[in-house]
Amino acid sequence: MRQSLLHYGHQVIDDADIAAVVAALKSDWLTTGPAVTEFEAALAALTGVRHAVVCNSGTAALYLAMRALPLERGDAVVVPAITFVATASAAILAGLDVVFADVDPNTGLMDAAHAEDAIRRSDHRRIKAICPVHLGGRVGDATELANWAEQRGLTIVEDACHALGTEYGNGSHLVGGCAHSMAACFSFHPVKTVTMGEGGAITTNSTELAEKTRILRSHGMKRDPERMHNRELAFSSDDAANPWYYEVDEISHNFRASDLNCALGLSQLRKLPAFLAARRGLMARYGQRLAPAAPHVRLIQSRADSNPGWHLCSVLIDFAALGTGRATVMRRLRRRGIGSQVHYIPLHLHPYYRQRHASLDLPGANAYYARTLSLPLWPTMTKADVDLVVDALKESIRPRSGSTG
Repeated sequence: MRQSLLHYGHQVIDDADIAAVVAALKSDWLTTGPAVTEFEAALAALTGVRHAVVCNSGTAALYLAMRALPLERGDAVVVPAITFVATASAAILAGLDVVFADVDPNTGLMDAAHAEDAIRRSDHRRIKAICPVHLGGRVGDATELANWAEQRGLTIVEDACHALGTEYGNGSHLVGGCAHSMAACFSFHPVKTVTMGEGGAITTNSTELAEKTRILRSHGMKRDPERMHNRELAFSSDDAANPWYYEVDEISHNFRASDLNCALGLSQLRKLPAFLAARRGLMARYGQRLAPAAPHVRLIQSRADSNPGWHLCSVLIDFAALGTGRATVMRRLRRRGIGSQVHYIPLHLHPYYRQRHASLDLPGANAYYARTLSLPLWPTMTKADVDLVVDALKESIRPRSGSTG
């Protein structure tokens, strides 16, 4: 049964998910137990990557990946201005600097030319990495970006928090397989394609990076006897490793995911194909119903060689040409029981970054932000729900003489 408000995103939980969490509650392990390793194995198999490291949020995944790179404090990472705040803040919290890149005004995605421009603007910085964002599940030209980064000696960490299940390269690659990056970071927040309640993960083909992120997700504690520095404390007189012993070379936080979260996540992963099919079907319906509203309302398209997992249903609306404001449209939609959201406020406009980049002008990001709106999308929506949303949107964008919204 549909709830009274069609939120822009919503979790889908069934009896199998509830049973999985109950089983974890009844087990001997509530955290750091078998469900954690089972979820990691399942995610690695799904994405076709060598290693998956689960943690307690997508933000933590980004932070851990940045911390695990062979970078020094003060080195910089290129980040697109259109993304959630965590993409940049995770890098800064990891001791790195951030250089903002502009984006395509019609997709919100950063490409190699945008990244190159960011470097030209910031040639005094020690730029060592780049973090492309797969906005809404859409991916840019990953091959071009990877070739560009390799020529400049830059490491790529993908912000794939929106893109579980996204295929690209005409189906030859899956986001998370790290064919064009060192690592990919996922989120399993409730509005994402699958949920753990709260959770995240890093996928990588680098054994070294996987091992380091596992250490950093638990306070920086090392337990491998072969890596101990103080052998007098680490080993007993018979040269056997002391079972209680661990060492800390560098401090970190507690980013562990519990068995409860991972049990839910594992159950959700089994439904991923059905979730993806539903999302793609709904997006096709949106495309059909919104087509007559062009050019003032346009569904944001994906590249022809990709098949997005579609975390978000985002449209571009020419509010200026229509003579109405976005806030007014959102209020009108909500009065009709339809939620919406804006993804995202350009990062360089937030006070924290304006103090540091006061003169930065990114026209592509500004133009995208001015027109974007995210409409409801989750797997148990129906075609009738989509029709309801589109009809309400068409009515809500009509100027009304003397209306205050």
